[in-house]
Amino acid sequence: MLTPNIDLNGKTILVTGAAGFIGAELVRVLLSTLDGATIVGLDNVNPYYDVAIKEYRLEKLQTLARERVGCQWHFHRGNIADKALVEELFTKYGFDVVVNLAAQAGVRWSIDHPDDYIEANIIGFYNILEACRHHPVAHLVYASSSSVYGSNKKIPYSTEDKVDDPVSLYAATKKSNELMAHAYSKLYDIPSTGLRFFTVYGPAGRPDMAYFSFTNKLRRGEKIQIFNYGNCKRDFTYVDDIVEGVKRVMMNAPERQTGEDGLPVPPYRVYNIGNSAPENLLDFVDILQQELVAAGVLPESYDFEAHKELVPMQPGDVPVTYADTSRLEEDLGFRPATPLREGLRRFARWYKEFYL
Repeated sequence: MLTPNIDLNGKTILVTGAAGFIGAELVRVLLSTLDGATIVGLDNVNPYYDVAIKEYRLEKLQTLARERVGCQWHFHRGNIADKALVEELFTKYGFDVVVNLAAQAGVRWSIDHPDDYIEANIIGFYNILEACRHHPVAHLVYASSSSVYGSNKKIPYSTEDKVDDPVSLYAATKKSNELMAHAYSKLYDIPSTGLRFFTVYGPAGRPDMAYFSFTNKLRRGEKIQIFNYGNCKRDFTYVDDIVEGVKRVMMNAPERQTGEDGLPVPPYRVYNIGNSAPENLLDFVDILQQELVAAGVLPESYDFEAHKELVPMQPGDVPVTYADTSRLEEDLGFRPATPLREGLRRFARWYKEFYL
């Protein structure tokens, strides 16, 4: 197991995508657990999904920051594709650790809105890399995605697998991020770690994700479409587990080394963060409906069978996601473990409090 080489206490940390699902939860954990740290958030709060949820997350963070003595929280509204803004923030704060979670998410959205992905995921990430080059950081951690595995038939997905067959532009941009980070690590000796997240869910999540959109549709009395006729499996990973993994990674930067050619060996790693227990989509829907009834989001008499529709696979989707997390376990002694029922129960209770 690796020995942590970065003490996050007292450090200045940039979290991009800080109003996003994972970003806001990471900032919450950092503010709650660190001493003497300065946390800087950057997010353009775009309307890809309900901005009210993003504002809700930010309000929670502001409240926590007022209560938390010893840590500073500074939030900036802006786009990582704005190179001048990124340069200004790096110059002003002198970041020790950067966590890039800002991205245009969503596989299906990328089919009809490619410009959004090139701007945020390619140009934006390039700006972050350039800033880390000119303002050296101890560690750059960035979000990749399980989507990079594309139509890979081998499961579980291992970070040793080839990932050169993306099935969506979103996946291609995330693979591009890994290649760009590797090049910058090699050329400029920037310690970087990419994280391939697997189907993240939980309270205050993204409304475009299945568990959230299903809940909204069921409440409106609409039918939910279950793709691939219910034969999909997803490695659902609870957001708290994702954030615990991110924090551990932040504290373990790849070591700088020199190779036999006298040039830097890229201080570069990639990890899967997933639950390593894929769930059948029909079983997932069954658990979700039970927890929605238990939380009072839906009535006990709700006719779920009348609101389910089995449909073919959608373009850009894959039938199974399944993470091999052995490298994460070996290096960091961590494996996500929140049971799906417990995670959906927490989501259902939050949904009741937020909407009803």
